Amino acid sequence: MDLRIVVVHPDLLGTYGDGGNGVVLLQRARWRGIEAELVDAPSDHALPGGDLYCLGGGEDAAQTASAHRLREDGTLAASVARGVPVLAVCAGYQTLGRSFAAADGRPLPGLGLLDVVTVKGAGPRPVGEILAEPCDPGLPVLTGFENHGGHTARGVDAAPLARVLSGVGNGDGTEGAITGKVIGTYLHGPVLARNPALADLLISWVTGAPLAPLDDAEEQALREERIAAVRVRRQLRRAGRS
Repeated sequence: MDLRIVVVHPDLLGTYGDGGNGVVLLQRARWRGIEAELVDAPSDHALPGGDLYCLGGGEDAAQTASAHRLREDGTLAASVARGVPVLAVCAGYQTLGRSFAAADGRPLPGLGLLDVVTVKGAGPRPVGEILAEPCDPGLPVLTGFENHGGHTARGVDAAPLARVLSGVGNGDGTEGAITGKVIGTYLHGPVLARNPALADLLISWVTGAPLAPLDDAEEQALREERIAAVRVRRQLRRAGRS
């Protein structure tokens, strides 16, 4: 089969190299002999059809502009209604919700593809490494980097992607949200480079079949280094308080 991966509005939603998620999906598909192409879909063009969509992070003005254009275009919502998988990170995650906060805190309409609402968080901005235990037992611990000012509350139709082990995530002890084949997360990194099992889950949703294993020794080394670094910092903080 052919796999068309669309990176949505990279000119607006490209913070922290989130466009790299599309590259990871492309390469992991090709390594398995799956014909795949990667399409960058800028905000000044109609959103093309695809088999898998990726949205990244962005600043407030860029997020607002992207949300407005995606609502007007309608392609992403129609694709989700057909069961097309979507991965949305940070501002992209918030944009898929029912509403998100403008720079001044006003609520702005999202796309309504995830049952979440994001408001301006109170207290310090969450910035730093994050670890989270996925609610899906088939996935290993998720590692990433968060930098966001939002507090995201899930409605009854959105399950948490994971439970926070270290970091902030949604702000209630959970990280991200998932409904059907739509995943939202605060993990940068890019998240799929740090968590190849999550990339494979997305690809398998498109192929409808289990994927052949790959040699992920280098990816695992990266994961182990990042996870160990977080745990060392946690131990040092605890020692400082004792």
